[in-house]
Amino acid sequence: MAQVGGQKRSNSNFKMVSWSVLMRIQATLQKEMVREFLAEFMSTYVMMVFGLGSIAHMVLGGKKFGSYLSVNLAFGFGVTIGMHVAGNISGAHMNAAVTFTTCALGRMPWRKFPVYVLGQFLGSFMAAVTIYSLFYTAIIHFSGNLLTVTGPTATAGIFATYLPEHMILWRGFLDEMFITGMLQLCLFAITDKDNNPALRGTEALVVGLLIVIIGASLGMNSGYAMNPSRDLPPRFFTFIAGWGKQVFSAGDNWWWVPVVAPLLGAYLGGIIYVIFIGSSIPRKPQSLENSMVCEDHRITELPKTSPSTTSPIAPSIQPVPSLSGSMPLEQF
Repeated sequence: MAQVGGQKRSNSNFKMVSWSVLMRIQATLQKEMVREFLAEFMSTYVMMVFGLGSIAHMVLGGKKFGSYLSVNLAFGFGVTIGMHVAGNISGAHMNAAVTFTTCALGRMPWRKFPVYVLGQFLGSFMAAVTIYSLFYTAIIHFSGNLLTVTGPTATAGIFATYLPEHMILWRGFLDEMFITGMLQLCLFAITDKDNNPALRGTEALVVGLLIVIIGASLGMNSGYAMNPSRDLPPRFFTFIAGWGKQVFSAGDNWWWVPVVAPLLGAYLGGIIYVIFIGSSIPRKPQSLENSMVCEDHRITELPKTSPSTTSPIAPSIQPVPSLSGSMPLEQF
């Protein structure tokens, strides 16, 4: 009887400890920073699994299983699904360049920057691990058990971007900077409520189509990484998985370009939109309680306004709406 009583007390204590642990975990997961970290992790993971998987089909299966168009579609709609996964929690940036620009332009506090980027990097890295595991036998069969970065049986390009033979380093830098600038400018336009934004509920689809369009029209020169979170973590994975140091040295040390150029390009694209488009959008005229009224040929005087009051004649400068919070942003 004593043993039975001791077992009951032990089970009761175990349940209480387990419940306490679960409550603490739940409380931790409800914290804003933790939720945003997990949202960026999961959305980036989803996007990268679909994107890298499509490249694996194209490289390993030839024209039978994939094409350049299928890669564009997979990355584009991978972004769309990623935005549905995390759009109302973190904004689903999935892109360190977008996060950088959002912080640099004051749309989000800098204290969130490392949280977002860490989530994106870990999600991208785990996606590379997943694709490597799923396609391991196909990679070994295609490469003849020799993991190479360049050559006819190269497989490192499944995970990260590399310069083609017709490109040189500085041209690749300008290419990445330009297309990322186009991405950020268009993202601002899609989410600008004071301009002509995407219809509510269609933002994720429109952004996904934007990625498809950029890839189909501007992607051949540098692989349109447009995103440090898309390129660097999978490249690091290939380094430790057996492809070696050449993943960093190939293409005249190309590896740093998809990290630096997108940051600069996204910032410039955001600035261009704010200066040339966002600042020129007039604010809707405010209704005046005391308007001009004609009564017995008398005109009531308009109320005097302070210098800060918006003039109904000269439109004021309206800032572009915040890109953080519940409004999804994208990728890639």
